[in-house]
Amino acid sequence: MATDHIRYDVLARDALRGVLRRVLADAAEHGLPGEHHFFITFLSTAEGVKLSPRLLAQYPEEMTVILQHQFWDLVVTEDRFEVGLSFGGIPERLVVPFHSIKSFFDPSVQFGLQFEPAEAMTETPAVNLPAVAAPPAASPAPPAATPATESKQEPAKPGEGAEVVRLDRFRKK
Repeated sequence: MATDHIRYDVLARDALRGVLRRVLADAAEHGLPGEHHFFITFLSTAEGVKLSPRLLAQYPEEMTVILQHQFWDLVVTEDRFEVGLSFGGIPERLVVPFHSIKSFFDPSVQFGLQFEPAEAMTETPAVNLPAVAAPPAASPAPPAATPATESKQEPAKPGEGAEVVRLDRFRKK
């Protein structure tokens, strides 16, 4: 197989993170439109993630946050977002670098993105159009430490590349 000197995988990953960045920046500036809300799963120990010791003890590997009704001070920069959320009635400020994000899901329109962990940057992130995942049951409880979505398909095995999805597959015929 030929060597990819252009690094299409990195270009695609960065472009998809740009989609996430823009969506969050729009939400920070204008609020969430309509029924849109976001489930964001990230690695809680990734470089640059800032959580209180209490949250880190509760979610030592990964954490899912829901941006819907009760969040505040959403700030989006080139490399991260910061947000205020309440966990068990205690307000917390989280800092989440984009490279730490594993998945993003907007259940209102069944749109999701999945990213490989930052260490495994050799594969292209998967795009789910329409999303092949269902959100967890909505509840006011703090997000679980498990991913926000459950795949209806067989999960990819380590070492397998992401599936290339052609948009023609979703067009009405």
